[in-house]
Amino acid sequence: MNVIRLADGTLRVPQSLASDDGRLIGNAYVEISPGDPEYDRWLAESFTEEQLAERRRRWRDDNDDLEREFLAFKADQET
Repeated sequence: MNVIRLADGTLRVPQSLASDDGRLIGNAYVEISPGDPEYDRWLAESFTEEQLAERRRRWRDDNDDLEREFLAFKADQET
């Protein structure tokens, strides 16, 4: 999960909730506005929605070689 910087400057920061024994209960985003004490710390790690879309597109487009290698490995494991 990534920190998402919205057009109005609000940050959506991922947050996980775990049980007392460490089991993951869920993941969600919390919104942090400019002026929040944690804002500057998270701002450095944030991406705009457009930047995240571009990263996803590049991953899909540039992933062909890795996918072929994985599928060949998987086929070898199944025989």
